Amino acid sequence: MESSSVWELMSHGGGAMWVVAVFSVIALAVGIERAIAQWQFVTRARMLGETVTRCLGRGALDEARSACERSPSPIADVFLVGYERLGRAKPEHVATAVHRERLRVNTELKSRLWMLGTVGATSPFIGLFGTVVGIILAMGELNPNETVKLGEIAGPISSALVVTAAGILVAVEAVILFNYFSQRANRIATELKLLTDEFLELLLDLPGDSLPGRKAKKSDDKTEAKSEKSEKSELKSTKGDGDGDREAA
Repeated sequence: MESSSVWELMSHGGGAMWVVAVFSVIALAVGIERAIAQWQFVTRARMLGETVTRCLGRGALDEARSACERSPSPIADVFLVGYERLGRAKPEHVATAVHRERLRVNTELKSRLWMLGTVGATSPFIGLFGTVVGIILAMGELNPNETVKLGEIAGPISSALVVTAAGILVAVEAVILFNYFSQRANRIATELKLLTDEFLELLLDLPGDSLPGRKAKKSDDKTEAKSEKSEKSELKSTKGDGDGDREAA
């Protein structure tokens, strides 16, 4: 009996109720997925930001990079871009690359929100369409040669209006989820901007000797200096041996 009533309810509006039900499931699924994706996002980002700040403050570049490689926070990818470019590109290019990666993370935070917006905008019209179809079907079953009483059309019309009510309910659900996760994504984007700016300030102010590129260059300079010193010593030794031979002659 219950299954037949559910089936009868879903058949209202010429099948439009099925579309509304699918939209409701989509909105709920996107809401759960976004809740999982944004769960403790700011907390993890702040924890990693504090760790990186402490490490860079005392010049421990390798330790800060290791913390980013171990972290599950998406902002770790932003910081790692800065580490990879550091010493290999100009400071302004490093900042540009880091901000570009930050924008990519921001875009991922708002992914699939368009589905909530679409459901919220179209569900009322789907419900209205189902109501119109239901009324048309109800009117088609009436005999035009007989007097129609209100009770005969009240049931079919009320059943058709159920589709509109369901469409509005699903639209309200989708709009609430859309506004909530959009506002949360904007707040996370602002937090990422602050953490990224602080990271770049510390990263680009590191002493030249601590930069990876500078370390390699300094090592090469030392090797070349040792090589030149060794060559000079050999030349001096050879010259000294020649003078000794001439004196002996």
